[in-house]
Amino acid sequence: MLRFLSDFSDNPSALIAYLAAFCVAFVTGIAFHEFSHAWTANELGDDTAKRLGRVSLNPIRHLDPLGTLLLLLIGFGWGKPTPVNPYRLRNGVKRGNLMVAAAGPLSNFFFAAVAALPLKLGLIDSVASFENIRDASGIEVFGLFLLFTVYINVLLGVFNLIPIAPLDGFKVAVGVLPGQLSRELDNLSKWGPGILMTLIVLSWVAPQYNVLGWFLRGVSRVIIDVIV
Repeated sequence: MLRFLSDFSDNPSALIAYLAAFCVAFVTGIAFHEFSHAWTANELGDDTAKRLGRVSLNPIRHLDPLGTLLLLLIGFGWGKPTPVNPYRLRNGVKRGNLMVAAAGPLSNFFFAAVAALPLKLGLIDSVASFENIRDASGIEVFGLFLLFTVYINVLLGVFNLIPIAPLDGFKVAVGVLPGQLSRELDNLSKWGPGILMTLIVLSWVAPQYNVLGWFLRGVSRVIIDVIV
């Protein structure tokens, strides 16, 4: 946020448009992501999240205050984790966890594809740049919000599919791998948060070694090219 306050210091309209589009895209993306986890778990027999009111598209039920604040300030944050009891899942712990975990990132890709449809079909145009926001029509501003929704949801989906605990991709990998490999990977889950934070901090202090950023940008660019 501080960086963009500086970038848009001479164009407050652009700053407001950027922050509004970013917040709307992030809030709706997180809400749909966590709702999908909760809905899938409930459909598979575990109503833990449902009893806590998490089978809802209301963002307030899914946003973590600290995670949201940090996202706005430093560009990295999180939503409130959806509680799941894997032993109540109808398809078993391994397969059930796989399905519940995959539902989140897949929902973000679906959301991104739906948001991109009006743009891809040429029904809506987006404003060319933030500098031109003052002269943009209402439809062009709406198009800008759609573009952000596509971009942020693809990033959320790709990031969460990274096979490092506690991200969804780790549970997906554990669910996909055969017996012994699956158990060995699962045993590494305790190291996941430390590895993930190391990669994130490395991206800040040593951008030339930003492996996480290279992966996110590369994969996201491919998906966005297909969707948009």
